[in-house]
Amino acid sequence: MIRLLALCGYVYQSFTAIILIFVLSHVLEPSHYTAFSLTIAVSQFLTVVAYEWLQLAGQRFLSSSRGDEAAQLQSSLFTALALSTLALAVVGGIALSLGWTSRLLIALGLAITIMQGTTDLHFMMIRVSGRLAASSLLLISRATLLLLGAATGAWFYGTTTAALLGILAGHSLSLVLGSLVDGAILHWSPRRSRRADLAAFARYGVLASGASIVHLSAPILIRFLVIGRYGISSSDSAGFSMALDLLQRPFSVLLSAIHTISYPDVVRRYDNGTRQEAQKAGAELFDLAICSTAIMLGGLITFIPDTARLFVPPALIPSFLAVTPGVATFYFLHTHLQATLAMVPHLQKAALRLIVLAACQLLLISIFILISSAVDTSPISALVSAAVATGIMIVLASGPTIRFGARPRIGLAVSAIVGGTLIGSLVALPSVPLVWLAGKIVVAAAVTLFVAWYGDFLHHDQET
Repeated sequence: MIRLLALCGYVYQSFTAIILIFVLSHVLEPSHYTAFSLTIAVSQFLTVVAYEWLQLAGQRFLSSSRGDEAAQLQSSLFTALALSTLALAVVGGIALSLGWTSRLLIALGLAITIMQGTTDLHFMMIRVSGRLAASSLLLISRATLLLLGAATGAWFYGTTTAALLGILAGHSLSLVLGSLVDGAILHWSPRRSRRADLAAFARYGVLASGASIVHLSAPILIRFLVIGRYGISSSDSAGFSMALDLLQRPFSVLLSAIHTISYPDVVRRYDNGTRQEAQKAGAELFDLAICSTAIMLGGLITFIPDTARLFVPPALIPSFLAVTPGVATFYFLHTHLQATLAMVPHLQKAALRLIVLAACQLLLISIFILISSAVDTSPISALVSAAVATGIMIVLASGPTIRFGARPRIGLAVSAIVGGTLIGSLVALPSVPLVWLAGKIVVAAAVTLFVAWYGDFLHHDQET
């Protein structure tokens, strides 16, 4: 049941992130919430810029290593982490001296970026060493601490600064917990690092993370275009920001969970096994990714309106509900392009291809949004344009995956798509009285259980 624990852990992270969004939207004023949302979005972007290359390199190189080789690689990764942190601190110092915005917000954003990058790398090392249960429990603990920290700060002080300090405290305590579980970071010595490792990490990781950076630029571009149009203090901007914050997490967290659970096994079979074994492991990953996200998309479309009526502040409901279907569809496509279709190029270490595809997606989104804005300036138009552009890129990027031969089960994929469509169509039914809402939940749960049973996703449930 360790794989199930890992999946539940990632679902719990998504759940706590959603709860935090609802809490902050009620406790903070719209301007403070929008400032918090923008700061966290920029911090996430900086985390990708400064540390994603280490995550990708660590997963690729550590997954098939053991013993002394793994310890050596870990030491080199921590050295690379220190160098990235130093570079980030220099850039942050320049930003502070220029005074582009609040210096306190810049400092807090940088501190959160550093702590998140460090804990992410440490938890990844624990996972690829074979301790899936321990890493899952650490992720659950971190999600809880982030929720408690940010909610407590916002509740008592009602400011963006207090909420960000709570986030920083949650990451710091998570790093302490991780060090108690695995003391590798405490025993790190730069002398054990090898230049050859650092060079290998850079050759692969920097290019691969470059693709993630460009992919992440797409929703940030959309966010700034819409907020710039309506103003940071408007309820339209707050509702749109809330929709982006709320619906980004489920897909990214779910696919991260699937890759955390299955990707190390794919790497080991690709590096040390036969091609048929690698194809089988890859197909299992694709099955789970397609089915889970299709069901999730249908569930979000159906139940987000009910959730909004219960938890979203009344002033934000109209703008929030207007964009949620478009945001959900865009993130569904975006995360599959960024994660699922990137698996084979990552195995082949073809990172340059990933950058080219990501750049083409960003360019295509920009062109489509500019064309659509000439006719309609609403956020919905921008989201539809972004989704269409991303769908085109998915078709263009599927070549390596098709040639690799890791074919998902067609019947299972069709059943998941039909099931997700059925769940999504339930949005047309009323949710009042509560018996109707309960009926919709029962139908959605039954469809989900059928797809899970048909897919037999836990038949290979063992710690890897």
